[in-house]
Amino acid sequence: MNSTYQIYLISDSTGETLDRIFLAIKAQFKNMDYKVHTYSFTRTENQILKILSEAEKDSSSIILYSIVDNGLAKYLANTSDDKKIPCFGVLGDLILNFSKLLNQKASHEPSGQHALNDEYYKRIAAIQFTMNHDDGNLVKEIGKSDIILLGVSRTSKTPTSIYLANKGFKTSNIPLVNENSIPQALKENPKITCVIGLNTEPERLVDIRNNRMNSLKENENTSYTNLDKIRKEVDEAKKTFRKYQWPTIDVTRKSVEETAASVIKIYEIYKQNG
Repeated sequence: MNSTYQIYLISDSTGETLDRIFLAIKAQFKNMDYKVHTYSFTRTENQILKILSEAEKDSSSIILYSIVDNGLAKYLANTSDDKKIPCFGVLGDLILNFSKLLNQKASHEPSGQHALNDEYYKRIAAIQFTMNHDDGNLVKEIGKSDIILLGVSRTSKTPTSIYLANKGFKTSNIPLVNENSIPQALKENPKITCVIGLNTEPERLVDIRNNRMNSLKENENTSYTNLDKIRKEVDEAKKTFRKYQWPTIDVTRKSVEETAASVIKIYEIYKQNG
């Protein structure tokens, strides 16, 4: 068998669900060599036949699918079985079990999670707000934020903010150079909204900043990448977080998704206590 697995992700919608599930799967197998083939908006038997005709050319093909139409899902599963292609549905049993538990028939509508409802428009508004309030912009409006992230340079403030915005949270992020870089409104009312400090290990920050400088073709040895300067910078940030009693998250070995999950937990606690 070919050592490179051909992973076919077949979805009747955008394919986001499958992408995330496959990311979780492959994270469990460090030595897995693979190539992904993504097929979104697959809603006919002819589309499925074309995909399977490609998949059967390689004995190492594996199919993961997310199709809510029962008839089409069965067709894919049965045809894959006939062609001896391993095939796994990621939603079928879940939908069936929830249907039984809720005593309610599922709609089986593709893209149901992408409906243009209030939640969708809330998410779009959050993304717009977050983009406008990135990197210390429009600080006079920080009180309108659901979440404010503070941290020294390169502590994943912007990517975490964007991820949170996609979850519907209006997020501002402010680079922490020193205490003077904190907006006056935040100093006067540290609990104006959910404020969270992001910190990291200085040694890790040196690597990240060096990579950043290299990508910009800036090779000068500046205080921006000096370990002693960074240690002092990180220590000052921690002191500031303690002074204003802001909860903190160490992002040293966290992905953006993990950091965002920790932020959301803190936000939920903030709302409960608010």
